[in-house]
Amino acid sequence: MLDAFWRSVAALSVAAASVVTPAAALAAPATETGCAPTLSPAENDEIARLSDTGDLGGDGLAKLEDAVARDHRITEILERHADRRGSFATGLDVVEAEAVMPLQRDPGSFADPEYAHRLSFDLLRRFLDNVHAEFSGGTPEPHWANYFALAADCAVSPARVAIAGYNAHLVVDLPRAVAEAGSTPGDAGDYFKIVASIAATGDHITERTDRIYRAKMGPLWRFYFVGEGLDRVLGAGVATKPMLIAADLGANTTIFANGLALANPALAPAATAEIEWEHQTAEQAFDVLARLDGL
Repeated sequence: MLDAFWRSVAALSVAAASVVTPAAALAAPATETGCAPTLSPAENDEIARLSDTGDLGGDGLAKLEDAVARDHRITEILERHADRRGSFATGLDVVEAEAVMPLQRDPGSFADPEYAHRLSFDLLRRFLDNVHAEFSGGTPEPHWANYFALAADCAVSPARVAIAGYNAHLVVDLPRAVAEAGSTPGDAGDYFKIVASIAATGDHITERTDRIYRAKMGPLWRFYFVGEGLDRVLGAGVATKPMLIAADLGANTTIFANGLALANPALAPAATAEIEWEHQTAEQAFDVLARLDGL
């Protein structure tokens, strides 16, 4: 299942390890409140309430609409304070508003609209469940605990925090959602249509993230979705194929295959190990690129 992207990312981590700069190079621009959260107790409680997926009602599109509305409200609260725990939520809100939900609301967009609703809902639910853990005193899953820990570390840039969220969402949660949604190879077309919409909103995601969090999102975003960071460090041509748009070669194929494997008891252990490797290897590469560029 391993594709050239992941092998190249692993090579990047090794090749650039000897030229990284001190951790201070990751520091975010100074702001009036630094990077510490400034939410009121009432706002914290509201986020905990909104992110509780246990009381989401309805099914299909109605349930997805409810979850998206809650996520939007959470994003508004976090953006109001430039709370870095919202740096990924900002991009997610853009994707939902501009790409995913217009598709979901059009019954002609998918071969199986109910499948598309299930997939998008389960993917969003996983983020909301981890937000709920973070804001209600629980324990987020390791891949999201990493994101929240980076958000709390003022030596880490907001762009680096945000990209950790995309890594958790796409590399770990998405294959799990593929499995949970009961995906089959016949669902590949609907799946690819959903994930391709993420990259299509890239300019709006980076602009809004940069504006609210004073991030320099572009280099890490282009590294993740286009492979520019790999080209720069390892040489031109190493990773020129888009990561999430080229469905036949990009990592979206690997993610979908990992999800199908997770649903197969005989393949699930190997798929779980591969997903963990992909997540951790990408995190290491992001650290290298952030240090090289002072992001």
